[in-house]
Amino acid sequence: MQFLVSVLDDKTNSATADEMTAISAFNERIIADGNWVFAGGLAAPGAATVVDNRGAEAIFTDGPYLESKEYIAGLWIMQAEDLETARKLVTEASKACNRRLEVRPFL
Repeated sequence: MQFLVSVLDDKTNSATADEMTAISAFNERIIADGNWVFAGGLAAPGAATVVDNRGAEAIFTDGPYLESKEYIAGLWIMQAEDLETARKLVTEASKACNRRLEVRPFL
């Protein structure tokens, strides 16, 4: 199974040097254990473009889809046997990055 792990924050590039070291160590471990698929940070919501091509012409809107104090600042795609295993990994990831995380299975 694969899982989307969203990093929730209210700032962009807010990780401290110690947090980045802990995140790198966590990433190295999940790569070695076969749980890594992909990870990355995201630009601030103001850099987003919303695209709606449901009508006759595509409409492009600058900025975030939703206005919110917190937003997805980064993500992991993880692979695990089941949700319980993924939750254990995400618990460790939350400690490493010092952020709240949301985990959701892919369908």
